[in-house]
Amino acid sequence: MSSPYDVVIVGARVAGASTAMLLARAGMRVALVDRAAYGSDTLSTHGLMRAGVLQLSRWGLLPRVVSAGTPPIHRTLFHYGDEETVQVSIRPSVGVDALYAPRRHVLDRILVDAAAEAGAEVLLGTRVTGLVGEPGRIAGVRASGADGRGFDVPAEFVVGADGLRSLVADAVSAPVERRGVAGGAALYRYQAGLPSDGYEWAYRDGAAAGLIPTNDGLTCVFVATSPERMRALRRRGTDAGFRTLFARAAPDLLDRLDAATVAGRTHGWSGVAGHVRRAWGPGWALVGDAGYFRDPITTHGMTDAMRDAELLSRALLQGTTAATRAAALRDFQDQRDALSARLLEATEQVARFDWELQDVQRLLREVSSAMSDEVDMLQRLPAITELSTPITA
Repeated sequence: MSSPYDVVIVGARVAGASTAMLLARAGMRVALVDRAAYGSDTLSTHGLMRAGVLQLSRWGLLPRVVSAGTPPIHRTLFHYGDEETVQVSIRPSVGVDALYAPRRHVLDRILVDAAAEAGAEVLLGTRVTGLVGEPGRIAGVRASGADGRGFDVPAEFVVGADGLRSLVADAVSAPVERRGVAGGAALYRYQAGLPSDGYEWAYRDGAAAGLIPTNDGLTCVFVATSPERMRALRRRGTDAGFRTLFARAAPDLLDRLDAATVAGRTHGWSGVAGHVRRAWGPGWALVGDAGYFRDPITTHGMTDAMRDAELLSRALLQGTTAATRAAALRDFQDQRDALSARLLEATEQVARFDWELQDVQRLLREVSSAMSDEVDMLQRLPAITELSTPITA
């Protein structure tokens, strides 16, 4: 007897909701499960790069991001110590008129709503506690609702989009194929009345800072350095450490920071080294941070998630037997890894925070070049609905 779902996706953030939407649009029976409530916020750098905006445009969702009041970003400013500031204008291209940095309660709602509109069954406030079946014969997930009652969600295939500490990855013993050694530490908060008409990144003396305009007239402000230095700074108090680190990385922006109003508390992120896990196996696959994570200093996580959601969806739609599915999923991992390799390596080096200014400039140029490669790839893809094929045993 066939399962009621072709695919159950664990995790309804950017990677999971995007995958659910794409598969449901192509005719698959999809369940999307997440323990979080609808519209809840989460840790994020917010900034979408060109490939992320392109994906939202290709999927017909960019107008929703714009109508939510997300400000357009038309330029990026790079502040390198005492050197002259480098300005990069965002040239409009097909599908990308500007960059955007939506709050996660805005973007995640849009993606979850689009998945539901496409026909996916969305089960929020539902905690996944394990997988049904055994290695090689996975048959869905075990879950519990708000009332604590357990139930199974049977499916032919399970996708883990459940983040850095993925339950799905642990349950299938997904091997880590590459493990980084460096992870920076960051503090971020929102401030009102902090004018900036673009992304602004600052680097100096082993520290970084950034201004990211987002919804509701707020700017996400972050500071980052090595975990050791961050711990030492926070001993004086989180707010004092924040200001000290911002002044070190971006002294020319300090007056603007001090004149702005803090909106809400300061959030912290402790350094976690990047990793690349095997992305698939019999009856399962991983997408987003569950499969590939790198330090957030290069602000590419959401863009990675939308890119890989489409690559995985295409692989699942192309596989009609165990053999063809395995081949398609192998190609998905190869493509993910090829597109991510330069980004991962450059990010790892930036996250060490032991660079000289000329080094970080070179590394960020490498990041920009790698971003261009993924935009070129995505622009060549046909509409995913042309690949509609249900999963069969």
